Amino acid sequence: MVNALTIPALNKRIHRISVSCFFFLAGLCFSSWASRIPGIQSKLHLSNAVLGGVLLGLPTGLLVSLPIAGWLVAKFGSRPVVICSALLYAFTLPLLGLARTPGELVACLFLFGMAGNLLNISMNTQAVGTEEIYGRSIMASYHGLWSLAGFTGAAIGSLLIGFGLTPQGHFLLISVIAFAIVTLAGKNLLAQDAHKNEQQPIFAKPDRSLINLGIIAFCSMICEGAMFDWSGVYFQRVIQPQKELVSAGYTAFMCTMAAGRFFGDFVATRAGRKKTLQWSGILTAAGLLIAVIFPFFLTALFGFLLVGAGVSSVVPLVYGSAGRSKEMSPGVAIAAVSTIGYLGFLFGPPFIGFIAQASSLRVSLGLIAVLGSIISVMATRTKLE
Repeated sequence: MVNALTIPALNKRIHRISVSCFFFLAGLCFSSWASRIPGIQSKLHLSNAVLGGVLLGLPTGLLVSLPIAGWLVAKFGSRPVVICSALLYAFTLPLLGLARTPGELVACLFLFGMAGNLLNISMNTQAVGTEEIYGRSIMASYHGLWSLAGFTGAAIGSLLIGFGLTPQGHFLLISVIAFAIVTLAGKNLLAQDAHKNEQQPIFAKPDRSLINLGIIAFCSMICEGAMFDWSGVYFQRVIQPQKELVSAGYTAFMCTMAAGRFFGDFVATRAGRKKTLQWSGILTAAGLLIAVIFPFFLTALFGFLLVGAGVSSVVPLVYGSAGRSKEMSPGVAIAAVSTIGYLGFLFGPPFIGFIAQASSLRVSLGLIAVLGSIISVMATRTKLE
């Protein structure tokens, strides 16, 4: 087991930078793909309905790989899984641009989703290890770098679209950058995972604490999914600002979510994980309720700012606590919590759509605010390591 007292300060910093590079790599690859979806839709002549079906390939690959990811990390350690999955993620990205039919794109997205989740589980296991050697919370800053990479990838995508570069050329460029990151940073990852115990079973039923953490992640990811998929629609149909301001709510949410992740570790270290999660739930619920009860531009904008700040540190703190489980190895515990959490991310937005169709979008987002408050309730009942 790694120990903060036995690792020199320089080595700790090198390990942290190396793990940070892989979080940045993951965010850069994903956002690069996302920035080119409209272009690929036009290239393959996909209707909106067909595109929606095609895009299910990615979350399907993600869900299939969740139990595999935990087993691989427990069996071989997170370091080789991080390196192999990052290489696979980077290798698969150009294939998305080369797909010539919807079927080929679905297959590539399935592989892309699997590789992305293998990287997610293994690099978060590495992050738990670096938290251990630092002796304090640093998980949120890693996820902040993922968000920063998302902004970077979107900006690069817009720039290269302006220059007329094809998706496959764009993706190949990002892959070269990713391969360079793996080459330079892979050798400095932690060789041994924290809290690893050879007596721990690879497959085991999650205990009550892990289930509670999964429920917290589930509620938070539903709120995140609501913002990703419905914030723009809410502004367009309910707030009805000027055309150029329709995306203002989504932008506000993304900015405070990214910024909150860089401040989240400081807050968690000072106030504790439990209190931070409690306040995160309160901010999330309050922000959604403000946007729903007062459907005006400034109040809705302020509400979405609060939601971004609220959800920013929930998943990082949940992953950090799961990785300290005494019942399961870190990779398996993180995978177990992720499985419950991602169900909220995948099925939350359609649920919002069904409720909005039956009543209104304001009612559906009001119901999501209830889930934000559940974060606070579950954090109070959960033992956080």
